[in-house]
Amino acid sequence: MILTTTSFWAANTSLLWAPGVPLGLAVLAIAQMGVHVVFFLHITTGPDNTNNVLALAFGVLIVLLVMAGSLVIMTNLNGSMMPPADQMDMQMKY
Repeated sequence: MILTTTSFWAANTSLLWAPGVPLGLAVLAIAQMGVHVVFFLHITTGPDNTNNVLALAFGVLIVLLVMAGSLVIMTNLNGSMMPPADQMDMQMKY
């Protein structure tokens, strides 16, 4: 609750240096993820949590692979698109 409130305050205040706000929000987001991992998912460094840590690592790997693959596909599609001027020429001819 405190991290969420602080994030909203940091995004809406003019007291902070404007270019530093995204970095501050990223730090608060990472801190909130750490709180969720420990207190809600109960993932600790104990020996009985090995399977939980491996499941979390596998989930993160899958999410990263999907995100990276999506970015590669979108970059490829963007490179294959026709420039807007050429599109206008084709529309005028037909």
